[in-house]
Amino acid sequence: MAAQVEIEDQESVTKSDNDGEIFNPVVSDSRPSSTPNFSGGDNNDSTILLREDTLEHDLIKNCFISGMGSFSNETTIVSVRKNSTERRITTKAKFSVFKVFTEAVTRKNEGDANVKYGWYSGSKEEIDRIVAYGFSNKEIDKFDNDAGSHGVGIHLVHHRYSLVAALVGEGDEEGVKHVLLCRVILGKPEVIVAGSKQSCPSSYQFDSGVDNLENPRKYVIWSSTMNSYILPSYIVSFKSPRLRGLIGRARSPCVSFSVLMSILSKSLDQPRMNLILTTYDDFRKRKLGREQLVKKMREVVGDHLLFKILKNQRR
Repeated sequence: MAAQVEIEDQESVTKSDNDGEIFNPVVSDSRPSSTPNFSGGDNNDSTILLREDTLEHDLIKNCFISGMGSFSNETTIVSVRKNSTERRITTKAKFSVFKVFTEAVTRKNEGDANVKYGWYSGSKEEIDRIVAYGFSNKEIDKFDNDAGSHGVGIHLVHHRYSLVAALVGEGDEEGVKHVLLCRVILGKPEVIVAGSKQSCPSSYQFDSGVDNLENPRKYVIWSSTMNSYILPSYIVSFKSPRLRGLIGRARSPCVSFSVLMSILSKSLDQPRMNLILTTYDDFRKRKLGREQLVKKMREVVGDHLLFKILKNQRR
């Protein structure tokens, strides 16, 4: 029996290039893709553990690793869990709701719901809560006081930029971090500038927000549609020792390195983020002096943005 990457209610596609559509609805694989043995056998859990020797697992793994930039070779996938309608009737209802809103936005926008995949970063407890109960104001509040956020809503990262999500996420005592891969209805997006306090569409014609119309890296879904336009699909648990060391050891009298990287990841493109991370790694290994590190940070980030970040963090 062929293993299905996603059931009909969570339609999937195959492209992996510009539009970020990465999955195939039916995979020709004779092995079961998943097993309902996860998280201590919690009967209330709607996720199932994907087997490592299946194509579905490899698709999600490769999607995540390919977006980790210079950290990809040292990143290990611990597990991939799939949100499944097989475990809970309420999960099936959520899939149905997402399908209904996809069709509604398709009609509203004359044939294009503009459905993408995006990463959401959080602690294991937060992600498990979202999968079970949906997004809430607790997730909205995470971004309310963030000077680098693009509006007040749920923020997700384009699937090609998993490093951005990995930088922000919280790890456990063993260094395992977790990210949530979601299907996202963008519909017709509008540009939301960094630092904006916008919390809803500026007019009826828009459905969501992005940082850039031509090449969006960040998606913003407003609170009014966060549990209809976002469908949690996969939980990826991973370890990245170099990334953990980079964030865990870096401290400054003004702002921690983890906070700085979180803010910069929302303002810089991927090549510049990779350059910043590589430069700091060289500094930590004593290949560069502090003066050289500061000089490179100022060159890549710019004094205006650095000053703005430091000023906001002192408040």
